[in-house]
Amino acid sequence: MSTALRAVRGMNDILPAQTPLWQHFEAIVRKWLAAYGYREIRTPILEHTGLFQRAIGEVTDIVEKEMYTFIDELNGESLTLRPEGTASGVRAVIEHNLLFDGGKRLWYMGPMFRHERPQKGRYRQFHQVGVEALGYAGPDLDIEHLLMTARLWRMLGIAEHIRLEINTLGGAESRARHRQKLIAYFEARQEALDEDARRRLYSNPLRILDTKNPAMQALVAAAPRLMDELDDAALQHFDALRQGLEEAGIAYRINPRLVRGLDYYNYTVFEWVTDRLGAQGTVCAGGRYDGLVEQLGGRPAPACGFALGIERVLALLTDAGQRYEEPAPDAYIVHVGEAAARFARLVGERLRDAGLKVVSHGGGGSFKAQMKKADASLARYAILLGEDEAAAGEVSLKPLRAAGEQQRLGLDTAVDVLKTLAR
Repeated sequence: MSTALRAVRGMNDILPAQTPLWQHFEAIVRKWLAAYGYREIRTPILEHTGLFQRAIGEVTDIVEKEMYTFIDELNGESLTLRPEGTASGVRAVIEHNLLFDGGKRLWYMGPMFRHERPQKGRYRQFHQVGVEALGYAGPDLDIEHLLMTARLWRMLGIAEHIRLEINTLGGAESRARHRQKLIAYFEARQEALDEDARRRLYSNPLRILDTKNPAMQALVAAAPRLMDELDDAALQHFDALRQGLEEAGIAYRINPRLVRGLDYYNYTVFEWVTDRLGAQGTVCAGGRYDGLVEQLGGRPAPACGFALGIERVLALLTDAGQRYEEPAPDAYIVHVGEAAARFARLVGERLRDAGLKVVSHGGGGSFKAQMKKADASLARYAILLGEDEAAAGEVSLKPLRAAGEQQRLGLDTAVDVLKTLAR
């Protein structure tokens, strides 16, 4: 006997019992984004590997360890399944010159891929909603993104389970000063560094601050702070961000160790986090990346954005007791006999033309067996068709969820009755 095929580890099927919750979330997200004037962009799942190396940074966990990269045998190109959406979005904006007439507010939704150890809330194929605002300088769009995300949590009913942490990374000169101090600090304490930190000491010392190694937390906590190196422009930007949040009544905590795992960030960075998902507490994260458009070959343009993990948001919804099921059909058609089967197709299409949700029995079976299927479907009504009904062009309408007598009606009358009852 051959071995049964299974999905790739960490890449999960989303089954019919689960999709109503996804659809509920997606419908809210589309309404939410439309309210802020964001327009959808769809980019390929596959990109040239160099895009992510240039955008994310070669000395990052994503590029070094997590990307699904392969050589296209037809032309020898190195291709990568997208591990995040910002780089693809910026590439598309540059390639199609979308900023020629001013800033753009864009969003996307879809699967991303990272080769990580699968665990709850962390999968090899995962799904994100991403929001990018390109061509807008200053803190206004940073504030808008935080107002947006706060509104989404309220719309989803999970605001009480999630909190905001913010930080600023300043500009290039501030980070350069901080970088030198970090290198000197960690150089003097190399015996306390783990392997990753030693490897990053000279290439990307800021990433050492993002370590999850418990043995290094005290060392990191005492490291020089980037906040102490900020210039006036960075401080004014951050102060304006904080003022905007306070005016909007959005609570936040400044986390000076929040640096994010991607090299392209500058100025504002933020995370929405929760304590209800174990180790995978970050639900949504983002910030400003003013240099990325130029870095990828476009004309200099400021930008900021964020992404939220759909699986993690849905886990919060489930944890909060929210459940969504596929709406039950209005009617289930039971038919016995060849003429009735042919008539059932006509009846089903007429009912669907009227905007009703209808399941027509398939696979044959006795009247009793079909009625069991009708009841299990949770349909409100059964439409019973036999040879007599088919010959007369009539249907027998039987209530399944409420008291009432079975009625035999002409097809047109049955359609009108069901339309009225389904309202």
